[in-house]
Amino acid sequence: MWNIEEFAGAAHDTVDSLAAYVEESQAGLPPVLTNRPPGELAARLGLDRWIREGGMTAETYRGFLAGYLAAGTRVHHPAHLAHQIAAPFFPAALADFVHGAANNPMALYEMGASAATVEFTVIRWMLEKTGLAGQGGGVLTHGGSLAGLTALLAARAAAAPDAWRAGTPAGELALLVPASAHYSLARSAAILGLGEDAVFELATDPLGRVLPERLPAALDRVRRAGRRPMALVAGACATGTGLYDDLRAIGAFCREHGIWYHVDGAHGASALLSERHRHLLDGIETADSITWDAHKMLGTSSLAAAVLVRRAEDLDRAFRQEASYLFYGEREFDTMGRTVECSKAELGLKVFLNLAWYGERGLGEHVAARYATARRLWELAAARPGFTCPYEPQSNIVCFRYGGPDTDQAAIRARLMAQGDFYLSSAEIAGIRYLRAAVMAPATGDKTLSALLDAVARAGS
Repeated sequence: MWNIEEFAGAAHDTVDSLAAYVEESQAGLPPVLTNRPPGELAARLGLDRWIREGGMTAETYRGFLAGYLAAGTRVHHPAHLAHQIAAPFFPAALADFVHGAANNPMALYEMGASAATVEFTVIRWMLEKTGLAGQGGGVLTHGGSLAGLTALLAARAAAAPDAWRAGTPAGELALLVPASAHYSLARSAAILGLGEDAVFELATDPLGRVLPERLPAALDRVRRAGRRPMALVAGACATGTGLYDDLRAIGAFCREHGIWYHVDGAHGASALLSERHRHLLDGIETADSITWDAHKMLGTSSLAAAVLVRRAEDLDRAFRQEASYLFYGEREFDTMGRTVECSKAELGLKVFLNLAWYGERGLGEHVAARYATARRLWELAAARPGFTCPYEPQSNIVCFRYGGPDTDQAAIRARLMAQGDFYLSSAEIAGIRYLRAAVMAPATGDKTLSALLDAVARAGS
């Protein structure tokens, strides 16, 4: 049973600590990360002792929380440029707080009617934005990997309707994806029982973008292997480079040949909210399924991802489960039949509260601003001696190199991380390794970008 007074006090302490943490992070005052080894960190936080003995109080909790936050990675920090994880807006954080107390898993409508209704409304909004409103359907999942898996389950149900009962037809189906696709799609093929041999790589240009004119050859290759396509995947945008495929041309090919067309818009679909950038998603409305992560560019905390389908019944066919203790009586508003998850968090509330506070325009301006900052990094790097940029960015992701052909870019990144001042990731393009920046934090500006390039030059010299 809750001690309401103790909860209220600890909650106030938590809010104060988090407010100070975010303020410090946005100002760039502490290092962006410390990255201590887990053994050392566990000892600093006293984890084993707390587990064995318990007895945490409001006072000792404050000390623990301070140490916990100090040892983590600060996504609000202007130098956090590594991964596509949002610096979450505070309305989404409030939603997490509400869910932590109310705890209404809402895949069964009766277990959380308000949470389910909010999710229905958010999904309807996403369907409208992607051009799938009308007969379309969707559901929120805990992350883009689950959303992608769910989309491919729907594709499998369309290609092999008996697969849920009899299993995936051995050696019969194929998944066509570019090498630049997110790794979770190939993983999903293995989970679905297709096997890695069923994954056929699409021809791309040197930057990893699908070449529509080479799609007939890819389809011919699949057929010569004795298979038929289950789905074809396009990127909007690619995880490594942030570049968009030609969605309309690929969609026209899929429609002509009756191939399930999946658009991985996990990261880049949020550009639909920006008047300046929505043209990058021209043709997304031709997709049979789309994934769209709110925890990337819509400012929500992890995780909240949507899987959207052109025909709602395709998603309903993805799962054919029966369980007498769950599935009986009125099921019209239950979403459990559309997801891997049974107990599903109140994910829609995070997206809704961000929209309720900032509106479509505000979130679109957030996307546009991050894209503009990435372009500014590209301009600054391209103008500096020693830096090489392989492409002009289309999103908030920029790849670049420093030094000559033999300069170890991974070593540069490791030096930066050891110092704790900048957090970058890395990616390969056409077999060459680059440093990679994903501009996610609103606090990132010219001062940080210039300091980053200075630090890279020092680390690479």
